[in-house]
Amino acid sequence: MPETFDLLIKGATLVNHAGEGLADIGVKDGRIVAIGSFAGHCAGRTIDAVGLHILPGVIDTQVHFREPGLEHKEDLQSGSRSAVLGGVTAVFEMPNTKPATTSAEALADKVGRGRGRMYCDFAFFVGATRENVEELPRLEKLPGAAGIKVFMGSSTGDLLVDDEETLSRILALIARRAAFHAEDEARLRERASLRRDGDPLSHSQWRDPEAALAATAKLLRLATAAGKRVHVLHVSTAAEMQLLALHKDVASVEVTPQHLTLAAPEIYRRLGTKAQMNPPLRDPAHQNVLWWGLTQGVVDVLGSDHAPHTLEEKAQSYPLSPSGMPGVQTLVPVMLDHVSKGRLSLARFVDLTSAGPQRLFGISGKGRIAVGYDADLTIVDLKAERAIDDDWIGSKCGWTPFAGERVKGWPVGTVVRGDLAMWEGELGAACGEPVRFGEALPRDPLA
Repeated sequence: MPETFDLLIKGATLVNHAGEGLADIGVKDGRIVAIGSFAGHCAGRTIDAVGLHILPGVIDTQVHFREPGLEHKEDLQSGSRSAVLGGVTAVFEMPNTKPATTSAEALADKVGRGRGRMYCDFAFFVGATRENVEELPRLEKLPGAAGIKVFMGSSTGDLLVDDEETLSRILALIARRAAFHAEDEARLRERASLRRDGDPLSHSQWRDPEAALAATAKLLRLATAAGKRVHVLHVSTAAEMQLLALHKDVASVEVTPQHLTLAAPEIYRRLGTKAQMNPPLRDPAHQNVLWWGLTQGVVDVLGSDHAPHTLEEKAQSYPLSPSGMPGVQTLVPVMLDHVSKGRLSLARFVDLTSAGPQRLFGISGKGRIAVGYDADLTIVDLKAERAIDDDWIGSKCGWTPFAGERVKGWPVGTVVRGDLAMWEGELGAACGEPVRFGEALPRDPLA
């Protein structure tokens, strides 16, 4: 008698560790149980996906969903809604909320808020401070923790750690790969006078390439001395990318679709303060080297650095305007458009958004289309051409820096542990659960 599946997806082109090829996927109890040809098999739900591509679920390892404390910009439900509308099946959320995620209680509160309310699966970074350093080895292994996040340069929130003594202590104590926002705080303070009222272009001049390079060089020196793994977020400069290429033994690298796609100074003339983010968007010379790093394998993952603010907040005159822009929903279509233009292969996109995050952070049961893994799938139409517009955005902020851009390649479906979180723009039920990590799994098999 034919095997019964909860979900059967038929006729798509599968992109997995074996390459690309036509196959059906059978799902039961939230996991992939069979890959092959299943004509005549029955299922609770069958999806005809002929002409579509199925990718391992896209994991965005850097988002800011603003809850608790800043829910007027975004909350866990609205941010995850935006994620699944864009084909993203799991997110790692950042700690600079109010209060900041710096304790076991704050982490547990976020996990509780997300469970069954978020549309995608989730994990939360714990913020390092000078006060919680000794607690970090325990905090990084709690359920729902993505690891430790360190702000070496001031950004949104007050989680700054810029002195070498504390940074060295953090690296000495922790076991997992920590994520770093690398901008040199002393240089930012020295150059603050370069900000020009009403001129957001001066943001890129104030937070210059040297501020990023100095912090990244310091981090690499400290990580090498400690023998610890570090993850450098949103790399934006040519010199950083070239330096990181020499330190792949300790450092992994993230770039954002924004830094790969939007370039100064033109973007400031077009978008004004909407183009303001930390670290800033750079000129094409830096952007070209980011692409070099991506094509040469220096870059490990793509992260959106989804950091929404309301249009009213962004309308304030620079430098009163806040830094950050939404990005979780546009990561897939923007990067698929680069695939269509030949700037990267579909296999490389998959590695950057699923296998890469799984490798770096030790994610359990995700990052691959394989029997036994969670049925997390991003289903895309590589032939679809659409214009990105603000009305499509599911984030509370209601805007995107890519509005008006026409792209080729579009997310059609988002499957999270076998549940259809999104299909053809329509949302399913919110069923998000914490991502599991090999370095933080319960040691008691009955736990």
